[in-house]
Amino acid sequence: MGLDHEEAESPPGTLCLHAFSDLTHVPPLVFLYLLKQCYTHGSLKATKKFQALQHRVHQVLANNPQPGPSTFTVHCLNLLPLFGVYGEGFSHLIISALRRYFKSASPPSTTSQEQDAASARSLAARLFLAIVGGTVPYDEKVMVNILKMFDVGLTSIDEALSASSASASAFLEEYISELIKSKSFMTAVSLLEHFSFSFPGETFLQQMVEDKDFQAAERWATFLGRPSLCLLVQEYGSRNMLKQAYNVMKKNYLQHEFPELCYKCKESALKDLAEKACWDVAETKAKGDRQLLEYLVYLAMEAGYYEKVNELCKRYSLEGLPKAQEAEVDFVNKCFLHLKDLAVEEVVWVDEVNGLREATSFLEGCKVVGLDCEWKPNYMKGSKPNKVSIMQIGSDSKIFILDLIKLYDDASEILDTCLGQILQSYSTLKLGYNFQCDIKQLAVSYGDLKCFKSYDMLLDIQNVFKEPCGGLSGLTKKILGVGLNKTRRNSDWEQRPLTQNQLEYAALDAAVLIHIFRHVRDHPPHDTTLETVQWKSHIVSHMDNPKKSKKKPKCHSTQTSDSTFTKPSSS
Repeated sequence: MGLDHEEAESPPGTLCLHAFSDLTHVPPLVFLYLLKQCYTHGSLKATKKFQALQHRVHQVLANNPQPGPSTFTVHCLNLLPLFGVYGEGFSHLIISALRRYFKSASPPSTTSQEQDAASARSLAARLFLAIVGGTVPYDEKVMVNILKMFDVGLTSIDEALSASSASASAFLEEYISELIKSKSFMTAVSLLEHFSFSFPGETFLQQMVEDKDFQAAERWATFLGRPSLCLLVQEYGSRNMLKQAYNVMKKNYLQHEFPELCYKCKESALKDLAEKACWDVAETKAKGDRQLLEYLVYLAMEAGYYEKVNELCKRYSLEGLPKAQEAEVDFVNKCFLHLKDLAVEEVVWVDEVNGLREATSFLEGCKVVGLDCEWKPNYMKGSKPNKVSIMQIGSDSKIFILDLIKLYDDASEILDTCLGQILQSYSTLKLGYNFQCDIKQLAVSYGDLKCFKSYDMLLDIQNVFKEPCGGLSGLTKKILGVGLNKTRRNSDWEQRPLTQNQLEYAALDAAVLIHIFRHVRDHPPHDTTLETVQWKSHIVSHMDNPKKSKKKPKCHSTQTSDSTFTKPSSS
């Protein structure tokens, strides 16, 4: 089947070049052979080809296949294993096509339609037994779909087992027990639902939870009803699987049955959000509940996020908690790196042209600078990220924080020129941490600026280490012995003025890169304690104008002499 766009729009009742306007004399084997030929010679990609074939098969099932569409389909399913690797995929295709046919066709009303349905049901029951017995090689998913598609019940299974002394119920219970032993839980649950069995009992539910097949466990509990759902919640709670427990409670309106567990789940959710520094989302999730808000304040104190503590206490009148904050300050101060620990002399806020020019002049004289940027998080699903708000650039002694939003609004051309001079300088090594991702975000935020489309002499510090180190904070702890406090990562970076803690957070991310680089530069690659690689080989550039790069001197990237970066400084 070429299945190009012209074929996809061909008249109903056709399949490729073969007109199936009348399937009266077309046997299932010939039909399947032509279907295979259509697939193998198709010109579209696999998914599109499958969808086009499904549409065509759905159409031709209305063209009088004998003795009827349902029976014709079962005959096809019996024969498909003969087609080897095509059998499995074509089985799903034909079953889904028949399902679409049933949706569009009217319910059986004539004797011939009823006979077709009855015949197909009987044949499907025999096919099911053949699959269980291993004589027809279909997977369990196809087997379950066949039972559902042709409405095969216990009566049909009994008729198919007429030559055997076993009843349908006994046969199915034995088979389902084997499925449970082999841990094919979802297939077992599907069969239990289809035949309305409930024999495995509570231990089956526990077994599925122990084996972490939560989807099957929840489906089985839902089928059995509220008592089993409550039992499942208890199982989740006893194993501290709070997220799963809360989802079941919420979906089935069981919160009032487990008030303590429900509160514990909410606390856990707030803690997860706090660890990701999503404080605004956590506050929204608390929904004004005083107990949860007090817990959120505790988490903010534990993280050293004091302005969030004050903000929450003031907004929700949480008296008494600020006193507890004071007891936490000394502890938190000892846990994280601070700007003063790196001997940074000055942090300069830049939001006007003169300051930008002074910053550019200073940075152009530096051999090594650290770079980072921040933007306000956007928690709206599917929405675009907010504009990059600030950019931190600095040496080991002086950090400039550029208000990109204001500088762009006031003097975009000057901003473009100044940042271009810094980012495209081949005499200044720029250090970042996953900064290529940041610069893409900068290019999206300020698409008309050329400065973010080209850069030179950029070293991404994370690429220098062979093993992941847990982000910049983890890497800092590994190198300097103490990590970074990242609680303000997702704070509001568009508010003006930024808080003192936000300014320190931003400056620290840029300054610490230079200190990490010094350790990388001063320790040879064979030093197993650091597991570094040759850092010079990771210096990268991206220049939009290839002619401009020809003007560079020969010393570049890995050709740079060792003496060029022996003493990073601001002078």
